[in-house]
Amino acid sequence: MDTLIEHCAGLEVHKDTVVACVGTPGPNGAPTCQVHTFGTTTSELLALRDWLTECGVTVVGMESTGVYWKAICYLLEDDLECWLLNARHLRNVPGRKTDMADAAWIAQLLTHGLVRPSFVPPKPIRELPNLTRYRKAQINQRGREAQRLDKIGQDAGIKLSSVASDILGVFERAMLAALITGGHDPDALAELARGALRTKIPALRAALTGRFGPHHALLVGAVLAKLEYLDEVIEGLSAEIEWLIAPFAHQRDLLTTAPGVDRRTADGLIAEIGVDMSVFGNAERPTRPGPAAVRARRSRPASPSPGRYARATSG
Repeated sequence: MDTLIEHCAGLEVHKDTVVACVGTPGPNGAPTCQVHTFGTTTSELLALRDWLTECGVTVVGMESTGVYWKAICYLLEDDLECWLLNARHLRNVPGRKTDMADAAWIAQLLTHGLVRPSFVPPKPIRELPNLTRYRKAQINQRGREAQRLDKIGQDAGIKLSSVASDILGVFERAMLAALITGGHDPDALAELARGALRTKIPALRAALTGRFGPHHALLVGAVLAKLEYLDEVIEGLSAEIEWLIAPFAHQRDLLTTAPGVDRRTADGLIAEIGVDMSVFGNAERPTRPGPAAVRARRSRPASPSPGRYARATSG
């Protein structure tokens, strides 16, 4: 098998250790392996980088193991070409499985060019995925807390969500705050409505008549406090994302022109795949037949089977 990368290394990455196998061509053309185990602290990773450099390594391959590969890849990428490899492409042959054998297997696959590197976000957008993913998690959490708030109200016989479209609106929150402080008079609570909500005052009086007790007040107060905290977190994350994505504002605006892609979705797309599509190559897609070819194929008479010919000529 041809040797495409002569000086490469395979890394078997774990939380606290990383096993490195350096493959170099031997005197007779057969590859030789040097194996060394390092820790994953910064000082140990610097020692790993120095050792790989001394061995003349140019390409380093590692499996995408959780988040443990990130510290290694980010430290080595300035001096070496780092390949993040898909675990599906690294399935070893059956037999004894050890960290050293896995590292040697990765090095062997690299040597013969049998694996391809996965996408690693470039430095300008590397911080964005953490921010956009965490913001999405907080938005989902906020939605769950809003549902929990409605469930507590339903348990108390408060049907505010049946009248108001958003129980977290300004005036709806004022009604919930009044309930927490002991204001259980439906007429007084309904009078807190403003704007278009005032047209629903009779329905609000009926919806706010229930059996709202002290334990409901405790739960609603806790949920509202958490919602306020989540709103602050989401706002802070959005401000940081806006600052980091400012150099790609034009690309984001273009993405928002696509159906179903809003500003936050565009932020997530740029964070995950960047703005340079050339790194993914130009995959050839099969061409679909045009309308004329489809019509011609549908109108073409079916070829008669040999059995039909036999029946027509028999006798």
